[in-house]
Amino acid sequence: MDSNIAQLLLESRWWILIPLSFVESPVVAFVAGTLASFGYFDIFALGAYFFVKDIAFDAGFYYLGHHSAKSPFVQRMLKKVGVTEDHFDDIKERWEKRPGWTMFLGKVSYGIAMGFIVAAGAVGMSLRKFFAWGAVAAILQYWTLILVGYFFGASFGSLEGIVENIVLVLGVGGFIFSAYIVGAFYLRRRALKKHELS
Repeated sequence: MDSNIAQLLLESRWWILIPLSFVESPVVAFVAGTLASFGYFDIFALGAYFFVKDIAFDAGFYYLGHHSAKSPFVQRMLKKVGVTEDHFDDIKERWEKRPGWTMFLGKVSYGIAMGFIVAAGAVGMSLRKFFAWGAVAAILQYWTLILVGYFFGASFGSLEGIVENIVLVLGVGGFIFSAYIVGAFYLRRRALKKHELS
């Protein structure tokens, strides 16, 4: 029976990964990278999937901000990152002066990334710059998570190695996730504080 469940999970791995990646992409990318080290996923297919998914989401949220900036839904998203229509000129200037840094901060700021992307659309950031920097940020973010997961999994040698060392695995995984959350929180606070001062 256990082998039947394992076989079903193996055959359905993409059908499991895709919906989970819509909920929590960074964690899923790390776990998928770990599973790739055991041969359950092709690492290049994972990188391509997360890249395409991220760019598609960015395009959707940019479009939403660009064409629906006055809708209540978009206004709530913008308010979440501290942006009102009074700030549009400042935000536009920030996106134009430092598009790479702003995109990177927006991408790794846990819980507010969508608001940053919607703001880029709302202020009419150049599409060429937006997608160029979005691609760079997606590659850096997801390839880093996938590769860290891959080498993390490879360090244990097998899935059984992870199960045998579950306390260590949970500890290291918890540390990496906590570092990501703390770093994202710090960057978010820093970005919002800079925004309030300007």
